[in-house]
Amino acid sequence: MKKISLLGSTGSIGRGVLDVIRMFPDHYAIAGLAAGRNVELLSRQVLEFSPELISVLDESCVIQLKALLPQCLHNRIVWGTEGNVQVAALNGADLTVSAIVGAAGLLPTMAAIEAGKDIGLANKETLVMAGKLVMAAARRKGIQLLPVDSEHSAIFQALEAGRKEDVAKIILTASGGPFLAKKAEELQFVTCEQALAHPNWSMGRKISIDSATLMNKGLEVIEARWLFDVPVDSIEVVVHPQSIVHSLVEFQDGAVVAQLGIPDMRIPIAYALSYPHRLPLALKPLQLSQCANLQFLEPDYARFPALALAFEALRQGGVVPAVLNAANEVAVEAFLAGRLSFPGIVETVTQVVETVVDGSEDSLDDILAADAMARSEAERIIATKA
Repeated sequence: MKKISLLGSTGSIGRGVLDVIRMFPDHYAIAGLAAGRNVELLSRQVLEFSPELISVLDESCVIQLKALLPQCLHNRIVWGTEGNVQVAALNGADLTVSAIVGAAGLLPTMAAIEAGKDIGLANKETLVMAGKLVMAAARRKGIQLLPVDSEHSAIFQALEAGRKEDVAKIILTASGGPFLAKKAEELQFVTCEQALAHPNWSMGRKISIDSATLMNKGLEVIEARWLFDVPVDSIEVVVHPQSIVHSLVEFQDGAVVAQLGIPDMRIPIAYALSYPHRLPLALKPLQLSQCANLQFLEPDYARFPALALAFEALRQGGVVPAVLNAANEVAVEAFLAGRLSFPGIVETVTQVVETVVDGSEDSLDDILAADAMARSEAERIIATKA
């Protein structure tokens, strides 16, 4: 029986993790749950899975959660960043799944690594912000870092076809989001509802907007650089609207190995939970006879400049990727709140990145300081736009 601490249990990935655990109750149990403000859903999860420890966003959420749970569970509730850290590093857990959205996932994931937990990583921002530090800590502690994102899981699987030194290129696929066919001038007027309507995947609000701007693919490029220890020039992005080929690896002999499957996040989730084994998921199988028209297109960097911005941030290094991520989080939140236009997201991030102060990717303090600075500057820029 593998015990799992789940960070971000009420999000789309967290719910997918719990779906897989429900399918295999003899294989997995929940040791800890951490969530944000959705205490109603969290309370149902707690009653179903009976975790040893539960973390919520803040003290107000503690009060709300206690009102929904029997008193005998009240002493299991913690809160805030420290609460998330406690759940992440819980003694009874064998695997910590990091599925918190955004920069909030960094410190709990680091704590889990330092506690010697294997990590199921769905929080790409952890590696975007502090990839060098995180991977060094994982090597030092001798833990496995198992990708949950569909693209990185696909690469992880494809890499098993050859030796690392024989890899020529890794190729990330991007769906292109809901605006693949829109002209640049049309993007000025897209609504929040339109941006959230992803054609293939059911995702959370933040990642749906990132998919629409292609910033999500840019963040995945940075994640891939650290996760697979490849230089930036060995990473390519192609737009694949059907989301059937989840990513590919090209080897130096010209062979290209791809991982295909239906667009269902429970497949990469289950692989991360069960690695190196595979679980018999009762999902609709991929019908190749219905996949005759698979397309692979070059990204349009002019219409979707976020992708080029992320590549450049990775090349600059230092704290620049952390600044990129922080500014994007603030800008996306402003767009969702109706305070910023869709093109204004990337415009804001670009302006913030141009104000970057020096900082070292080897210093967690520098990274966190750059994150805070970027958020403040993004808010200032958004206020002037409004």
